[in-house]
Amino acid sequence: MVKAVAVLASSDVKGTIFFSQEGDGPTTVTGSISGLKPGLHGFHVHALGDTTNGCMSTGQVGMLCLWGELFCVVGPHFNPAGKEHGAPEDENRHAGDLGNVISGEDGVANVNVTDSQIPLTRPHSIIGRAVVVHADPDDLGKGGHELSKSTGNAGGRVACDVRNGILMGFGVHECVKVALPPRKMLL
Repeated sequence: MVKAVAVLASSDVKGTIFFSQEGDGPTTVTGSISGLKPGLHGFHVHALGDTTNGCMSTGQVGMLCLWGELFCVVGPHFNPAGKEHGAPEDENRHAGDLGNVISGEDGVANVNVTDSQIPLTRPHSIIGRAVVVHADPDDLGKGGHELSKSTGNAGGRVACDVRNGILMGFGVHECVKVALPPRKMLL
Protein backbone atom coordinates (compact mmCIF):
# COMPACT_ATOMS: atom_id res chain seq x y z
CA MET A 1 0.00 0.00 0.00
CA VAL A 2 1.19 3.51 -0.85
CA LYS A 3 0.08 6.45 1.29
CA ALA A 4 0.36 10.23 1.03
CA VAL A 5 -0.79 13.23 3.05
CA ALA A 6 -1.57 16.88 2.30
CA VAL A 7 -1.70 19.42 5.13
CA LEU A 8 -3.97 22.30 4.09
CA ALA A 9 -3.91 25.74 5.67
CA SER A 10 -4.63 29.41 5.25
CA SER A 11 -5.37 32.09 7.82
CA ASP A 12 -8.80 30.56 8.57
CA VAL A 13 -8.94 27.14 6.92
CA LYS A 14 -7.04 24.06 8.13
CA GLY A 15 -7.16 20.42 7.18
CA THR A 16 -5.38 17.15 6.71
CA ILE A 17 -6.11 14.97 3.69
CA PHE A 18 -4.92 11.36 3.50
CA PHE A 19 -4.46 9.39 0.28
CA SER A 20 -3.99 5.62 0.05
CA GLN A 21 -3.74 3.17 -2.83
CA GLU A 22 -3.46 -0.61 -2.80
CA GLY A 23 -1.62 -1.98 -5.83
CA ASP A 24 -3.05 -0.59 -9.07
CA GLY A 25 -6.48 -0.04 -7.50
CA PRO A 26 -8.26 3.29 -7.01
CA THR A 27 -6.97 5.92 -4.60
CA THR A 28 -8.97 6.58 -1.44
CA VAL A 29 -9.01 10.18 -0.17
CA THR A 30 -10.12 10.86 3.42
CA GLY A 31 -9.74 13.62 5.98
CA SER A 32 -11.35 16.79 7.21
CA ILE A 33 -11.13 20.50 6.53
CA SER A 34 -12.27 23.11 9.08
CA GLY A 35 -12.90 26.85 8.90
CA LEU A 36 -14.92 26.78 5.67
CA LYS A 37 -18.13 28.68 5.09
CA PRO A 38 -21.10 26.27 5.03
CA GLY A 39 -21.82 24.74 1.63
CA LEU A 40 -19.97 23.32 -1.35
CA HIS A 41 -16.29 24.00 -2.11
CA GLY A 42 -14.34 22.93 -5.19
CA PHE A 43 -11.65 20.35 -4.37
CA HIS A 44 -8.82 19.68 -6.83
CA VAL A 45 -5.36 18.23 -7.29
CA HIS A 46 -3.26 20.72 -9.28
CA ALA A 47 -0.61 19.77 -11.83
CA LEU A 48 2.53 20.55 -9.85
CA GLY A 49 3.36 21.79 -6.36
CA ASP A 50 4.21 25.47 -5.83
CA THR A 51 2.56 27.25 -2.93
CA THR A 52 5.53 29.48 -2.11
CA ASN A 53 3.37 32.57 -2.67
CA GLY A 54 0.40 31.02 -0.93
CA CYS A 55 -2.49 29.40 -2.75
CA MET A 56 -2.44 32.02 -5.50
CA SER A 57 0.77 30.55 -6.92
CA THR A 58 -1.18 27.39 -7.71
CA GLY A 59 -2.68 29.14 -10.72
CA GLN A 60 0.33 31.00 -12.10
CA VAL A 61 0.60 29.02 -15.32
CA GLY A 62 3.93 29.62 -17.02
CA MET A 63 5.64 31.20 -14.00
CA LEU A 64 8.32 29.27 -12.18
CA CYS A 65 9.21 30.17 -8.59
CA LEU A 66 12.14 29.23 -6.38
CA TRP A 67 12.09 28.91 -2.62
CA GLY A 68 15.36 27.91 -1.02
CA GLU A 69 16.54 24.95 -3.05
CA LEU A 70 13.05 23.70 -3.80
CA PHE A 71 11.90 24.28 -7.38
CA CYS A 72 8.23 23.84 -7.98
CA VAL A 73 5.22 25.03 -9.96
CA VAL A 74 1.57 24.08 -9.54
CA GLY A 75 -0.15 25.08 -12.76
CA PRO A 76 -3.75 24.23 -13.57
CA HIS A 77 -5.70 21.15 -12.44
CA PHE A 78 -3.83 17.87 -12.89
CA ASN A 79 -4.78 16.89 -16.44
CA PRO A 80 -2.38 14.41 -18.08
CA ALA A 81 -4.97 13.42 -20.73
CA GLY A 82 -5.65 17.01 -21.88
CA LYS A 83 -9.40 16.89 -21.23
CA GLU A 84 -11.95 19.57 -20.25
CA HIS A 85 -13.01 20.21 -16.66
CA GLY A 86 -15.78 17.92 -15.44
CA ALA A 87 -17.37 15.98 -12.61
CA PRO A 88 -15.53 13.09 -10.92
CA GLU A 89 -17.87 10.58 -12.58
CA ASP A 90 -17.50 12.10 -16.08
CA GLU A 91 -15.44 10.41 -18.79
CA ASN A 92 -14.27 13.85 -20.00
CA ARG A 93 -12.61 15.46 -16.97
CA HIS A 94 -9.28 16.56 -15.60
CA ALA A 95 -7.78 13.76 -13.50
CA GLY A 96 -7.47 16.26 -10.61
CA ASP A 97 -11.18 17.18 -10.68
CA LEU A 98 -12.44 15.75 -7.39
CA GLY A 99 -15.72 17.68 -7.36
CA ASN A 100 -16.85 19.39 -4.17
CA VAL A 101 -16.45 18.93 -0.46
CA ILE A 102 -19.48 19.85 1.65
CA SER A 103 -19.00 21.96 4.76
CA GLY A 104 -21.65 21.85 7.46
CA GLU A 105 -22.88 24.72 9.62
CA ASP A 106 -19.87 24.07 11.88
CA GLY A 107 -17.50 24.89 8.98
CA VAL A 108 -16.16 21.33 8.77
CA ALA A 109 -16.04 19.25 5.59
CA ASN A 110 -15.37 15.54 5.93
CA VAL A 111 -13.70 14.12 2.84
CA ASN A 112 -14.29 10.57 1.60
CA VAL A 113 -13.55 10.05 -2.10
CA THR A 114 -12.46 7.03 -4.12
CA ASP A 115 -11.02 7.84 -7.54
CA SER A 116 -9.17 5.92 -10.26
CA GLN A 117 -7.59 8.94 -11.98
CA ILE A 118 -5.32 10.13 -9.14
CA PRO A 119 -2.84 7.28 -8.65
CA LEU A 120 -0.06 7.41 -6.08
CA THR A 121 2.05 5.18 -8.34
CA ARG A 122 2.56 4.76 -12.10
CA PRO A 123 3.54 7.46 -14.58
CA HIS A 124 0.71 9.86 -13.67
CA SER A 125 1.22 9.82 -9.89
CA ILE A 126 -0.15 12.76 -7.89
CA ILE A 127 2.82 12.64 -5.49
CA GLY A 128 4.45 16.10 -5.52
CA ARG A 129 1.30 17.90 -6.68
CA ALA A 130 -0.76 20.46 -4.76
CA VAL A 131 -4.21 19.97 -3.23
CA VAL A 132 -6.46 23.06 -3.31
CA VAL A 133 -9.83 23.89 -1.71
CA HIS A 134 -11.82 26.71 -3.34
CA ALA A 135 -14.17 29.34 -1.93
CA ASP A 136 -17.14 28.41 -4.10
CA PRO A 137 -18.82 25.31 -5.52
CA ASP A 138 -17.27 23.62 -8.53
CA ASP A 139 -19.94 23.66 -11.26
CA LEU A 140 -18.39 20.44 -12.64
CA GLY A 141 -17.97 21.96 -16.09
CA LYS A 142 -21.73 22.32 -16.54
CA GLY A 143 -22.38 25.89 -15.38
CA GLY A 144 -22.13 27.70 -18.71
CA HIS A 145 -19.68 30.26 -17.29
CA GLU A 146 -16.55 31.02 -19.34
CA LEU A 147 -14.49 29.30 -16.60
CA SER A 148 -16.71 26.20 -16.34
CA LYS A 149 -14.70 24.07 -18.77
CA SER A 150 -11.31 25.04 -17.29
CA THR A 151 -11.76 25.52 -13.52
CA GLY A 152 -15.38 24.71 -12.74
CA ASN A 153 -15.79 28.40 -11.85
CA ALA A 154 -14.97 27.42 -8.25
CA GLY A 155 -13.79 30.87 -7.16
CA GLY A 156 -10.75 31.81 -5.14
CA ARG A 157 -8.48 29.43 -3.31
CA VAL A 158 -9.16 29.26 0.43
CA ALA A 159 -6.59 26.60 1.37
CA CYS A 160 -3.76 24.59 -0.13
CA ASP A 161 -0.93 22.36 1.04
CA VAL A 162 1.31 24.43 3.34
CA ARG A 163 4.49 22.40 2.96
CA ASN A 164 5.47 24.15 -0.27
CA GLY A 165 2.53 22.53 -2.01
CA ILE A 166 4.07 19.10 -1.88
CA LEU A 167 1.74 16.16 -1.50
CA MET A 168 4.09 13.97 0.53
CA GLY A 169 4.14 10.29 -0.32
CA PHE A 170 5.10 7.36 1.83
CA GLY A 171 5.89 4.06 0.19
CA VAL A 172 7.50 3.67 -3.19
CA HIS A 173 7.74 7.41 -3.93
CA GLU A 174 9.71 10.18 -2.31
CA CYS A 175 9.54 13.89 -2.97
CA VAL A 176 12.45 15.19 -4.99
CA LYS A 177 14.30 18.45 -4.35
CA VAL A 178 16.09 19.95 -7.32
CA ALA A 179 19.03 22.32 -6.79
CA LEU A 180 18.88 25.28 -9.18
CA PRO A 181 20.85 28.50 -9.60
CA PRO A 182 20.04 31.09 -6.88
CA ARG A 183 17.42 33.13 -8.76
CA LYS A 184 14.26 34.50 -7.19
CA MET A 185 12.00 33.98 -10.16
CA LEU A 186 12.21 32.51 -13.64
CA LEU A 187 9.72 33.65 -16.26
